[in-house]
Amino acid sequence: LIQLDGQVRKRKKKLSKAIYGTSHIISLDEARHLHEEGAQRLIIGTGQYDSVRLSDEAASYFQRRQCQVELLATPQAIQAWNQSEGTVIGLFHVTC
Repeated sequence: LIQLDGQVRKRKKKLSKAIYGTSHIISLDEARHLHEEGAQRLIIGTGQYDSVRLSDEAASYFQRRQCQVELLATPQAIQAWNQSEGTVIGLFHVTC
């Protein structure tokens, strides 16, 4: 997870795995952990094979906070991140 200030911290994927049995579906609890006040955009690298998804609850959470979510295969997400401007946070699933 890359935060607004550029710091990198580990994803708390156990929050999603406890609910869905996989870390490939981002839960509402994990969405709350990912979101930062003031973030207007979240770029999610969904893995090499486009495996990661948002749960409906997580998608609604980001929408209510007016944070646009972009789900892209990780290679494309990296390109989007490198070209991004403004208040952007990023999550990059680097396997599968």
